[in-house]
Amino acid sequence: MLGEAYGLYGHIRNNRIRSAFLLAGLFLLAYVLTFGVILIGYGMSGYHIGAYVMWETWRVFLTALPFVTAATLIWVFIGFRFNVALIDKMTGAQPLTAAENPRLHRMLENLCISRGLKTPKLAILQSDALNAFASGVNDKQFTVTVTTGLLNALDDKEVEAVLAHELTHIRNGDVRLMIIAVVISGVISLVGELVFRTFLRGGIRSSSSDSDRKGGALIAVLIGVALVVVAWVLAIVVRLSLSRSREYLADAGAVELTKNPDAMISALLKISGRADIDGVPSGVMDMCFENDPDDFADLFSTHPSITKRVQALVEKAGGRMPDMPPHPPAMQQRPDLPSIVRSSSWGKS
Repeated sequence: MLGEAYGLYGHIRNNRIRSAFLLAGLFLLAYVLTFGVILIGYGMSGYHIGAYVMWETWRVFLTALPFVTAATLIWVFIGFRFNVALIDKMTGAQPLTAAENPRLHRMLENLCISRGLKTPKLAILQSDALNAFASGVNDKQFTVTVTTGLLNALDDKEVEAVLAHELTHIRNGDVRLMIIAVVISGVISLVGELVFRTFLRGGIRSSSSDSDRKGGALIAVLIGVALVVVAWVLAIVVRLSLSRSREYLADAGAVELTKNPDAMISALLKISGRADIDGVPSGVMDMCFENDPDDFADLFSTHPSITKRVQALVEKAGGRMPDMPPHPPAMQQRPDLPSIVRSSSWGKS
């Protein structure tokens, strides 16, 4: 127990440290991106790369530095202040009042009371997908969003387990860290995409027929493009590098809150293969209870596979496999699920 507690507190402390480094990294990436864009601008205008171009690039960069810093600060402010509203706008989620669903509000309030947590807001997303996510960076903002598909497919104990999982993300600081990651990847990816679209449309213009001049301009553009690509890739890596251990800890935290590992296992198995929310950006899917791995298995996924999460709950939390499957035909055809699921009474009528 002591080791587990130490691991949890270490995870929370590391999240705070990562958040600070990610924010500093956002400014660094913004500066690299700006320098690359300026260099591309000179190259596309036909300037030969050399001491003059590099000096002018630095001069323009230093002139733009205060504006880039201010723009980045404004973006961080917008991301922190309006992240819930922006996510709701992107997903179509709507606030869910206690009058509209008193049962769900009671579940959430009871879980919060048991841990002395302030009760977050609830929101509903009209989707057949089975999923949920938490958003916000402070107690005033924290919101847990659930899909209608989740509420329709899961029983009360399973829904409670999912809510407890999202509450644990809030308590552990995972939600704040994910919001910062989305803020970083969003702005860098947007600017990078705009740069490449402009580059592909404009090409390199030069009034001179001097091949050396054109070659130098091309080098300037290539260096600028390389810097933009580096910033773009690093912004994506920020999201992919977030430790997937947060999901194991959130599952464990949910079991600690509900005292019911079987409900979490059952919820995971029902959600498996049915979590994708149509039209939702990948950054938001990374924040969800489950984000189904793509064709590269779970190598580049922000979540561990359902198989690993279920096995961890069976081995570490004393969970048991349910007797009957939520949807037998689908389970029989899921090679990624534990063999115990496919070989036992699961999949049998």
